[in-house]
Amino acid sequence: MADRATRRQRLADMPPGGDSPLNAAVAARDRDMLNMVEHAIRHRNCMLAFQPVMRARPPHGTAFHEGLIRVLDATGRVIPARDFMSAVENSELGRELDGIALDIGLRMLARHPDLRLSINMSARSIGYRRWMRVLDRHLGRDASLGQRLILEISESSTMTVPELVTDFMDRLHGRGIAFALDDFGAGQIALRHFRDFFFDAVKIDGQFVRGIHANPDNQALARALIAIAREFDMLTIAESVETKKDAEFLVANGVDCLQGYLFGAPTVRPGWASGDPPARCAAR
Repeated sequence: MADRATRRQRLADMPPGGDSPLNAAVAARDRDMLNMVEHAIRHRNCMLAFQPVMRARPPHGTAFHEGLIRVLDATGRVIPARDFMSAVENSELGRELDGIALDIGLRMLARHPDLRLSINMSARSIGYRRWMRVLDRHLGRDASLGQRLILEISESSTMTVPELVTDFMDRLHGRGIAFALDDFGAGQIALRHFRDFFFDAVKIDGQFVRGIHANPDNQALARALIAIAREFDMLTIAESVETKKDAEFLVANGVDCLQGYLFGAPTVRPGWASGDPPARCAAR
């Protein structure tokens, strides 16, 4: 009883809002991330890193590259999206980063006619005017760029506004743009919604791929995800492929493409752009 009373008193003694040292530390970290990203955007210190997505069957080779947003901190270090995206994805900064990633990606497509590229975006950026202006400006100069652009939207983001996503995809498919459902299997998408979307590809979430050759549970889940994608005539891509054994299992079970460190880490200086400066954001 005394222990329970002590715990109740500790809760009563918390500052308003239920703050705790841990919550305060998390909030401070997020503020630091927001400030870092805001500074990077203001000073044009954003860039893309590129990772190849490989064909699983002949003819082997690169199917396309994914362009992953990066920012530079005050010391010039390249910071990957996983370190800051959760802090900014629901804010205006997240929308700006989506527009910057799209702008850099489309400029790279214009510079490299043989390149096919996927770019991530949040469903929250649908209707964001700056994002659409970027797309309209580049496609106005060269409408064929849309045929080499893939937009990746995560499963959890898709389900925040499924009707908007469906309408958005329907409109942009007419401009030649393809869509990939990112983190497939990790979110909240319902099969009753799945048939309404127009995704051209799905990317099986990496948590189900790493070590899959020795994990019967993930093997069963991956087979089910592959079967669903095949039923809806969607290309299947496995993320986070890190070992040859995992790749062999995935190929044997019908995955179309493979992406991960086994084939190459994301880099801001890909071999096909060796003569270019790093793909950084243009002046605003």
